[in-house]
Amino acid sequence: MTVATSASRAAEILSRPVSINGLTVPNRIAMAPMTRQFSPGGVPGEDVASYYARRAAAGVGLIVTEGTYVGHESAGQSDSIPRFHGEEQLAGWAKVAEAVHAAGGKIVPQLWHIGSVRRAGEPPFTDAPSVSPSGIHTEGAEVTGRAMTQQDLDDVIQAFAEAAAAAERIGFDGVELHGAHGYLIDQFLWSGTNRRTDAYGGDLVARTQFAAEIVAAVRAAVSPTFPIVFRFSQWKQQAYEARLAETPEELEALLAPLAAAGVDAFHASTRRYWLPEFDGSDLNLAGWTKKLTGKPVITVGSVGLDGDFLKGFQGEGAPARGIDDLLDRLESDEFDMVAVGRALLQDPQWAAKILDGRFDELGAYDAAALGSLS
Repeated sequence: MTVATSASRAAEILSRPVSINGLTVPNRIAMAPMTRQFSPGGVPGEDVASYYARRAAAGVGLIVTEGTYVGHESAGQSDSIPRFHGEEQLAGWAKVAEAVHAAGGKIVPQLWHIGSVRRAGEPPFTDAPSVSPSGIHTEGAEVTGRAMTQQDLDDVIQAFAEAAAAAERIGFDGVELHGAHGYLIDQFLWSGTNRRTDAYGGDLVARTQFAAEIVAAVRAAVSPTFPIVFRFSQWKQQAYEARLAETPEELEALLAPLAAAGVDAFHASTRRYWLPEFDGSDLNLAGWTKKLTGKPVITVGSVGLDGDFLKGFQGEGAPARGIDDLLDRLESDEFDMVAVGRALLQDPQWAAKILDGRFDELGAYDAAALGSLS
């Protein structure tokens, strides 16, 4: 297929709108959440509003913000990562949502609790203890934090619900719950970090209870048509080969309680979107998620364009993958949206160039060119 044909086909397929509960997203391109640490005191300023508005103005259909701490004392440790609680912080986020809407975009905040994971190099703003299901941050690790009590669980659930209600109140279009990559919600889902013997631990279905209770609390705190997106992954930052589900049946057991609790769409995080998730099928994690739940699904993982090819950025020697493969999957409804990360950091106009068929204007990915990520 020629570059011109691919460009025309990309513009047509990616320009289709998609609905997530009461939200209509104008096209199939999402901006993936990416931590920036540009919010002193946890307050997003005018630069943050401009950063997201530039991508919205250039055609990104749905912006998922960087992870934002919910209002719990142990939710996070960095003073430069934004919070989604507090008068000044929420006022800042209201301006971000307003700027994105003025640019024609849709935006959801990613609500986050890091659990027992402590990110290196972040200046702490709290001395609150690290909490997690069992006080450990990875499989086989020694207990270094505190196992959560029922009161802890109730407090965190309430914090997520309050943040979601605030998001709707200040004008956001939905929320995304961060249940991936080895952070708190994911620590409950993974047997490697959940050694509990109460109702929140045990088999795979039992390990979903905490996540399902968060989803249900959020669902009750917002309007019925307000979208709830749930991001999950097999891999963890500290364990790339970790898996929650080894079979489609196990994946269905994981996802069904979350869908029943009120998830409207899933965001299936993989490091390389084109890899099959289970033997015997070419479906990726997003594809299996849609097949098993019937919900809209966002795929993500090393998506970016180098000339007329999608290219893998994560890991040395990651193979390129032609754009037509991604378009084939979207056209066949394997998944509904594709989230793009670093390509949008480097080039705020990336979506516009794709949607307009201007492949010849796309540059090769260059990490050194990211600068201040403005």
